[in-house]
Amino acid sequence: MTGATGFIGGRVVRQLIQAGHKVIAVVRNPSQAQDLRKLGVDVRPGDVTVAESLWGPMTGVDGVFHIAGWYKIGTRARGEGERVNVVGTRNVLNAMKELHIPKGVYTSTLAVFSDTHGRLVDETYHHDGKGPWLTEYDRTKWVAHYEVAEPMMREGLPLVIVQPGLNYGPGDTSEVRPTFVRYLRRRLTALPKETAYCWAHVEDTARGHLLAMDKGVAGESYIIAGPRHSLVEAFQIAERITGIPAPRIQISPPLLRGLARLTRSERLRDLAGVTYLGNSEKARRSLGFEPRPLESGLRETLAHEMGLLGMTMPE
Repeated sequence: MTGATGFIGGRVVRQLIQAGHKVIAVVRNPSQAQDLRKLGVDVRPGDVTVAESLWGPMTGVDGVFHIAGWYKIGTRARGEGERVNVVGTRNVLNAMKELHIPKGVYTSTLAVFSDTHGRLVDETYHHDGKGPWLTEYDRTKWVAHYEVAEPMMREGLPLVIVQPGLNYGPGDTSEVRPTFVRYLRRRLTALPKETAYCWAHVEDTARGHLLAMDKGVAGESYIIAGPRHSLVEAFQIAERITGIPAPRIQISPPLLRGLARLTRSERLRDLAGVTYLGNSEKARRSLGFEPRPLESGLRETLAHEMGLLGMTMPE
């Protein structure tokens, strides 16, 4: 597995261990993976951007989960996305091919569709890759998906692609967590109108990975996203759970787009009424994927964050 120290990868590791599997994790800095070792994971040094470092850990394995990815929004270190998401994916999949590994699961994203403009699309939808991208993350994951992974699958690589949406839950390392923390501290004053995602609890996303390895058909992609909710709706749910008022100010997409152009902010551009929406019906039907409702997952997540802040969840 690559990405075992990350938010999704860490949950996949734990579910694999609980199911009785032996896990080998390729980690750039093994000294920072003590939690994995305590679980019984075989931690090996390696870096997806260095092809030769992958061969030893991947030799003789039954399957590969390639979860590692670069997902920074608004950073100036744009070349890292190309190195990790594109070159890294090519390195992992080439090693999988040369070592004749029986099956692999690659973690793509709904972001390869870019803004779906309110449509709930399925796996047959295809963004043409032209025009300005909302983020460098979206662009590099599109290249990895359509110019690296899919051509290799057409050539016979026994790979399954999974496409998560927005992930949340205790231990989140994305921008979602600090937004919830600001809300709990009553410091979140406004939300973007119309911006919407498919919200999946990280444990459900991890289970989707295991289902893809077990039941997924090589050469196929599966959206493993949760239910659709706008950011405004998500914080209305949070208010029902915690009693803390959700932000009442809602910023229109045109205003956010104007501010994004003025400031050249990738982060604002990515919030300006953008929708990343995907239908997980194929994964439900073929894999048995069943994501939980946002309210139940958010209740656990907010209780966790409130505990860290010394706050008490209302009865």
